[in-house]
Amino acid sequence: MNESKPQTDDTTHFGFRDVPREQKRKLVGEVFSSVAGNYDLMNDLMSLGIHRVWKRYFTATAQVRRGDRVLDLAGGTGDIAALLRDRVGDSGSIVLGDINYDMLKVGRDRMTDRGRVSGFEYVQCNAEALPFPDASFDLVTIAFGLRNVTDKDAALREMLRVLKVGGQARVLEFSEVKADWFKPIYDFHSFNVLPKLGKLFANDSESYRYLAESIRKHPPQDELKRMMVDAGFARVDYKNLSAGICAVHTGYKA
Repeated sequence: MNESKPQTDDTTHFGFRDVPREQKRKLVGEVFSSVAGNYDLMNDLMSLGIHRVWKRYFTATAQVRRGDRVLDLAGGTGDIAALLRDRVGDSGSIVLGDINYDMLKVGRDRMTDRGRVSGFEYVQCNAEALPFPDASFDLVTIAFGLRNVTDKDAALREMLRVLKVGGQARVLEFSEVKADWFKPIYDFHSFNVLPKLGKLFANDSESYRYLAESIRKHPPQDELKRMMVDAGFARVDYKNLSAGICAVHTGYKA
């Protein structure tokens, strides 16, 4: 189902297609500009609404305290930042970083509408080359965004670089389903139901098809754990949620 031609150093995956590396960022940007206004709907359709529970678990178990400075990558919608805001308190701050302007604008407008203005910063940035000094943050998070990054290894190294010693990095991402009985049901939903729902509710089936394909191309749990170790993180571990539909990976800067 996910077969493609072998990749070269000059190509990468865009869903099940192999594309020139320099084109992926543009193609992913088009997808998220398309779905920005319906991003919550997209996650509801992809996860059957459970993404809200995952995000609460992800933030509730994060290593963060009052006064901390947090970087939330791919954080345009503001979901993770909003859940972490009370934990860092008035003396802390949260930077929402996203490569996509449309996503960042949706998040900023949403936070403003909720009356949540103070303590947030918004930075349009590429996770592969972060515009922050070394050791700038106590916590770095990325939720449902790493699979869309072209050079994941570079992004992980950058997350480590901007962390303070002892700081924590957390990745929440769709992953590899572990329950054999559930795999065919999940595949049917992803490739047959989800694009139709995307067409029905957002008039956009192709973006939703890409998002389902991108999950299958994302490194499974143990491979992502190895990538984090290779990037320099210490005490790397992960926890499967909902039978591995998604997983939380955690690492520290030693």
